[in-house]
Amino acid sequence: MSLFKRTSAAGIERLEIPRIGTFFGEVRLPGSKSIGNRALLLAALARGETILQNVPDSDDVSVMLKQMPSLGVGCFRLMNEIEGSYRVVGAGGPFSIKEGLFDVENAGTALRPLVAVLSAGQGSYTIDGNEQMRRRPVADLVAAVRTAGVAIECSAEGTPPVTMRTDGWKSADFTISGKTSSQFISALLLAAPLSRRRVTITLPDEPVSRPYIDMTLRMMEQFGVRTEREGYTQFIVPEKQCYESPGTYYIEGDATAATYFMTAGMLSGPVRIHGLDESSIQGDIRYLDIIRAQGGRVKTGKNWIETQHQGPVRGITVDMNDMPDAAMTLAITGLFADKPVEIRNVENLRVKESERIRGLRTELEKFGAAVDEFQDGLRVHPPQIVHGAEVETYRDHRMAMAFSLAAIRTDLVILDPACVNKTYPRYFEDFERICHPSTI
Repeated sequence: MSLFKRTSAAGIERLEIPRIGTFFGEVRLPGSKSIGNRALLLAALARGETILQNVPDSDDVSVMLKQMPSLGVGCFRLMNEIEGSYRVVGAGGPFSIKEGLFDVENAGTALRPLVAVLSAGQGSYTIDGNEQMRRRPVADLVAAVRTAGVAIECSAEGTPPVTMRTDGWKSADFTISGKTSSQFISALLLAAPLSRRRVTITLPDEPVSRPYIDMTLRMMEQFGVRTEREGYTQFIVPEKQCYESPGTYYIEGDATAATYFMTAGMLSGPVRIHGLDESSIQGDIRYLDIIRAQGGRVKTGKNWIETQHQGPVRGITVDMNDMPDAAMTLAITGLFADKPVEIRNVENLRVKESERIRGLRTELEKFGAAVDEFQDGLRVHPPQIVHGAEVETYRDHRMAMAFSLAAIRTDLVILDPACVNKTYPRYFEDFERICHPSTI
């Protein structure tokens, strides 16, 4: 019998989660959305055919898959292979299409790379999204592409839609800020080999989410393209390179999704997570260091991680600039810690799928926490009693998943639980699998 109850009121779906006694069990992660969309694009641009395995069944990746026919790329689901397998017939360079309108809904990992990749080809294109996407910044990327001689525009607010007319890059020396999103840097890097020129990308300031740039560079190497770098100040892609199919490419489990189960194990446990280990190319694997710092026990093996409670949850202060999405998981631990949890240097959370810093403060206060809000983060003071609450998710998948952890102390209701479809459609099914009833 299900512990969780789905209802609806006034047209809004509700997920009622009772107070949980313990978290323990095993889960298998879906493939990483960030790796999945990069892999799809790299396979589409490469010479040869690529078999992608463990492609996640999430809204963001579905958006990228839907673009393939419009990009002139053959992409076929393989039904008798490993789950989530696709055969992609690469273009061997820039896409041959000369015009197109691309609706990427709210998938930033589709919009930003497509802007850069299409700008390096030849044609007239429009890339747009839904209401949420039309609030997300893209102006820095548009301005950088314009310096390459591309006629490109976005809205007056610096957001989509993006329209362009291009005959390829006429120059290949870019200066771009990475303070708002590392996706701008990754987008230019992914597009660089298409120009056949030596491409230099200079960053005047320290970028956010640096591990995602590292991931992009690692995946470009896996698809046959060499890069050079000077820390995070300059990146060089040497001329006359082309992506080459690696044959078969397996997409590892989603490290950001793993942080919810890592934390569940730390709060109770043990919880074993399959599909990921400490050799991951994803930056959020470093959340294991936070689990250790907060007093949790960590065990790892080949393709698995296990966490378990071994004492009070410690309040800590952390610069989360390298893994801002995981900052939301950390914020929830402020409800259970022995002293405040402080998160800094994540101002870019204000321009993600929702205004996450403000949203975290509003929802944590419903549970009884006192929250100090800063421009670049927040400090969560643990309440004496964790109150039951109804969580507004703001159509943000990470709000829904992070706040589910509060069930270890109280009953709660998640509004619009289907928002998790963006990256992890079966999240609540997997989460319920590790939830065991309270006897209180």
